[in-house]
Amino acid sequence: MTFIDGTVVNVALPALQAGLHATITDVQWVVEAYTLFLGALILVGGSMGDQFGRKRVFLFGVVSFTAASILCGIATSPRLLIIARALQGIGAAFLVPGSLAIISAAFNDAERGRAIGTWSGFSAITTALGPVIGGWLIQHVSWRAAFLLNVPLAVIVVVLSLRFMDESRDPSRSARIDWIGAMLGVLGLGGIVFGLLEWPPLGPGHPFVIGSLTAGAVCLVLFVIVEHRARNPMMPLHLFRSRTFTLANVLTLLLYGALGVVMFLLPLDLIQVQHYSATQAGAALVPFAVIMFALSRWAGGLVVRVGPRLPLTIGPAIAAVGVVLFARGGIGNSYWSTVFPAVCLLGVGMTITVAPLTTTVMGAVETAHAGVASGINNTVARVAGLLAIAVFGVLMVRSFDSEVRPRLDRLGLPAAVRAQIYQELPKMAGAELESVPLDARRRRLVQGSIDEAFVSGFRLVVFGAAILALAAGVAGLGIRSASIVRTAQED
Repeated sequence: MTFIDGTVVNVALPALQAGLHATITDVQWVVEAYTLFLGALILVGGSMGDQFGRKRVFLFGVVSFTAASILCGIATSPRLLIIARALQGIGAAFLVPGSLAIISAAFNDAERGRAIGTWSGFSAITTALGPVIGGWLIQHVSWRAAFLLNVPLAVIVVVLSLRFMDESRDPSRSARIDWIGAMLGVLGLGGIVFGLLEWPPLGPGHPFVIGSLTAGAVCLVLFVIVEHRARNPMMPLHLFRSRTFTLANVLTLLLYGALGVVMFLLPLDLIQVQHYSATQAGAALVPFAVIMFALSRWAGGLVVRVGPRLPLTIGPAIAAVGVVLFARGGIGNSYWSTVFPAVCLLGVGMTITVAPLTTTVMGAVETAHAGVASGINNTVARVAGLLAIAVFGVLMVRSFDSEVRPRLDRLGLPAAVRAQIYQELPKMAGAELESVPLDARRRRLVQGSIDEAFVSGFRLVVFGAAILALAAGVAGLGIRSASIVRTAQED
C-alpha cells in the first residue's frame, strides 16, 4: 500500500495540479505533508509496536491509512487534499515500521537477510504495477482513483494479517510514549520544511520564512536534548554508539534524498514537458521496480557473502550514474535513449543497496529493539525525501524563474499578456495558458520557453542529487566488512 502510494501519487501530481488549479508549492505540500507526519511520527509507531504489539499497531495503521486515502480521493481543494495527506502520513507512521519489525522478530539471523530480500521483492511488485495501473486510472477515470486504489488492498492486508500474523512485542519497553519528543519532531521538521517551501514565493528575508526556519532548528535541538534525557525516548540515542548503525543511516539520508527529489520531479517532466500520458509516465518507471523484484532476493544475501561495505559502496555509485543520466533528456528525446537507461541504472544501484542496507541496520541492534531501529531508519529515509524536495525545490524554482522570465521578455509580448502569464508561472510547467490572449504561434513559443526553463532547472537538480548519491557511497566505505553483530554496542 505504501509503496504504491509513493509511486502513484507522484504520477498523479500533474493531473491533480490541473484539476485543483494548484501551484507548484501546493503540489510540493501534497507530497511533503504526508512525508512530514510519517517521518516525524514513525518513531512513535515503531515504539508503540514494540510496547503494545506490532500486529495490533500495524493493523491500526492500515485502517487509518485507508480512511485518510478515502478523504484524499474526495478532496475538493488543494488545502483539503494537503490535510488528508497529513492524516494519511499519520496512519502510515503506524503501518510502515511494523512490517520490518515483524519480519525481524519472525526470522533468525541466518534467514533474516533473505526474508528482507523477499519483502523487498514483493514491495517491488506493487511498485511496478502501481504506476501502470494508477496511471491508467488517472488517465481514464480520475486522479482520485489513485488514492481510492488503497481500499481493496487494505481489505486484503487485514484479512491476511488476522489469519497468518503472530503478535510480537518488546517486553523491555514501558507503556509510556514519548509524546514530547514526537511533538518536537513534528514542529522541528515542519518549521524547516515550511520555511523552505515558502522561501521562493515570499523571499529569504520574509519574517515568516526566517521565523519558521529558526523555530524549526530550535525544536530539533530541543528534540535531541529531550531524547538524551528521557527515560523512555522514542529515538534511543545509545543505538548510535554503533558505528555501523550510524553510517548506515547517514547513507540512507543521502541516497534516499537523491531518490526522493528525482522521483518527485521526473513525472512532472514526463507528463507536463515531454507530454507522456499518465499511463506512459507510470510505465516509464516499471524497469526500476522490475529490476528490484528480480534481484532483491539475491541482494538480500549479499551481506552474508561479501559483507556490507562492498554493496553499500558500489550500489550508491551506480545509482549516482543513473541519476546523472536523467540530465541527458531534452524536450522530445526518445524514452529508450534517455529515460530508460537512467531508470535501469538507478534500479540496479538501489537494488544492490536496499536489502543489504536494511539488513545492516536491523543487524546492528538487538532483536528486542527491532521496532525502534526500523522506525529510525524509516524516519531517516522519509526525512531525506522531505528535506531534499524542500531544499532542491528552492533551487528548482530559482533556476526556473531566472531562465523563464528573460525568455518571455525576448518574445516582445504586450505588458498585459506578460502579466497574465506571470500569474501562471508559480505552476511552472503546469502553467495554464488557455485563457491568455495569444495566437497559436506565440502560444507555442511561450509554452516552449516555460518547458525549456523547467528542463534547465531539472538538470541542475539532477546533478545535485547525483552528488548526494555519490556521498552516500563514501559513507558506505566506512561500514565494516565483518559480519554484522546484533548489538547496539558493537563498537
